[in-house]
Amino acid sequence: MKKLIALAALALMTQPALAEDAPEWSLAIHGGAGTLDPAQMTPEKRAAYEADLQRALDAGSKILADGGDAMDAIKAAIIIMEDSPLFNAGKGAVFTWEGTNELDASIMDGRDRSAGAIAGVKTVKNPILLADRVRTDSEHVFLMGAGAEAFAAEKGFAVTPPEYFATPARRESLERLKAEKLSALDVDHKFGTVGAVALDRKGNLAAGTSTGGMTGKRWGRIGDAPVIGAGTYADNRACAVSATGWGEYFLRVGVAHEICARLRATVEVKAAMAGDKAPDPFVRTEEVQYIADAVMEDVRQMGGDGGVILVTPAGQAIFSFNTTGMYRGRANSAGLNEVAIFGGEEKASATPDH
Repeated sequence: MKKLIALAALALMTQPALAEDAPEWSLAIHGGAGTLDPAQMTPEKRAAYEADLQRALDAGSKILADGGDAMDAIKAAIIIMEDSPLFNAGKGAVFTWEGTNELDASIMDGRDRSAGAIAGVKTVKNPILLADRVRTDSEHVFLMGAGAEAFAAEKGFAVTPPEYFATPARRESLERLKAEKLSALDVDHKFGTVGAVALDRKGNLAAGTSTGGMTGKRWGRIGDAPVIGAGTYADNRACAVSATGWGEYFLRVGVAHEICARLRATVEVKAAMAGDKAPDPFVRTEEVQYIADAVMEDVRQMGGDGGVILVTPAGQAIFSFNTTGMYRGRANSAGLNEVAIFGGEEKASATPDH
């Protein structure tokens, strides 16, 4: 807490004037983080990933640019990645030990902190849409397995055959895991969970995450992706976060909520120190990055790895990961539009400060 107060005090003394080019809308996406080797990233493979990331980014950006809601933007972006066999979500999801594909997803609206989540579904093409339907059309937040599928059927979702989700590459990973007695980390090398966070022109935030979990998962294992506060969180007062990584550690840290809570506390400390001088204290980009990095360092020290994307009420789009790479992209109304895979590939002035 002392570090947080000191950071807020320093930023308050050096707070610049409001910039006219602050983005009116902002979007960030991810397609998973992990141990990515540049030497094994062929030009063809990189081009394929970048193309799908760009399609997802464009789908969400168009909605935001046209004045649409953040919730609709993140769903549009995530659906593109769920439909791509390159990512571990929807089509292309990893196999469980039993040789099935079990899908998890969650979504949250920063306006009222309404949320929906599903886990262990096997017959829903786009899990993010089912999670959102739980949010909007049920009295619950989290449904799982057969119950979630029964809810989907009742709400008119088509039953997608299991073979739709299966891909040869994912099946080979499961077979290798079993034959060589490996762990999921040995065969996956990356966490292909997908997610998106957005700020719309109305000032509303939203976050969503979708995954197939970990290769060879057993006993109904569920990671952080469908858990509100761990893999997904959105609050208009602080930020919107989507995570990807070793779920057991993200659950224990409560990564998504922890980041938002620290950001909100920073704003409140600034407000208390400034009084009437700063009724809407601004958190600088380096402060946002510091908070996200600190939470990810907590994950690392516990033994976990992965990454997060987040967007703030000021439109700052931030990435933080403790792996060699993370499939990611971001765009905003100020003209930013980029996708990246390895560390250090973003533009230096990607997130203008106020």
